[in-house]
Amino acid sequence: MDGQVKQYGLLVVAILAEVRGTSALKAANGFRVLGPSVLVVVGYSLSFYCLSLSLRTIPVGVAYAIWSAVGQILVMSSPGLSIAKRWTLPRGLGSASSSWASPS
Repeated sequence: MDGQVKQYGLLVVAILAEVRGTSALKAANGFRVLGPSVLVVVGYSLSFYCLSLSLRTIPVGVAYAIWSAVGQILVMSSPGLSIAKRWTLPRGLGSASSSWASPS
């Protein structure tokens, strides 16, 4: 049981790192601005590393479904992120439909 808790913890770290990297994409301005560009690279690198470790016990479909759904919710609902937008019905439906279409 402890091993699975650790793997899901790694999945949470992967999700948070990916959301942080994504939030810096706009500010990176096509990798022309150093600080945000470093955040993008470090965030995505850490995210994929932790995701790969979590896949030791979590099936790929389950991990990807959780990662994509939670990541979308965090990006779309976090007012502190530079890419966050106000929730609208079309945005909510688009996010929901892409989560439903995720392989599991």
